[in-house]
Amino acid sequence: MKGLSAKQQSILEFLRQFIRDKDYPPSIRDIQLACNISSTSVVDYNLKALERLGYIRRDREVSRAIELLDGSGHRPHTIPVPIIGTIAAGDPIPVPGADTWSSIDYDNMVEVTVDMAQGREKLYALRVKGTSMIDALVNDGDLVIMEATSSAEDGDMVAAWLKREGEATLKKFYREENRVRLQPANVTMKPIFTEPDNLEVQGRVLATIGRRG
Repeated sequence: MKGLSAKQQSILEFLRQFIRDKDYPPSIRDIQLACNISSTSVVDYNLKALERLGYIRRDREVSRAIELLDGSGHRPHTIPVPIIGTIAAGDPIPVPGADTWSSIDYDNMVEVTVDMAQGREKLYALRVKGTSMIDALVNDGDLVIMEATSSAEDGDMVAAWLKREGEATLKKFYREENRVRLQPANVTMKPIFTEPDNLEVQGRVLATIGRRG
């Protein structure tokens, strides 16, 4: 973000986070409040500067019409990721067979930025069902962008396959002495405990895309 003032950097970061979470741009008022700016006219001045520098494109005839660019006037590079199904953020739900991710419909895709992909390959997306991860800002109806991997570190949010139960769930992963704890991020819900040989990690969450609306 070379050549940007601190205020412009703050606005640009807010735009990126808001659009990532909501899937639509913020209003001028949203930007003013979130970035602690004195007036909407100051917001407009800085948006004009960001547009002139090639970081955004605006349509002043349309409310909330702000499009993010890469600093050279081009749209940032995106990667298509297949949406392959639903994962429970709540009680585990049955899925058809242990190989949950085998049936991929490549007509059902979501575009993610290079930043969201974090340089990883073998990505897929899941629609979240339930509220057990709301304190981790993962809500019912959101999409989670997953790295297909069978390994996880303590604290990673993972898609966990419980073999005996034939069920999958989205939880934070923790190793304990003789078991694995699958921890919800919701104070009203209890963790799931299971033996290490009953659990298969099928993916790790890289990013969340908020449900539209």
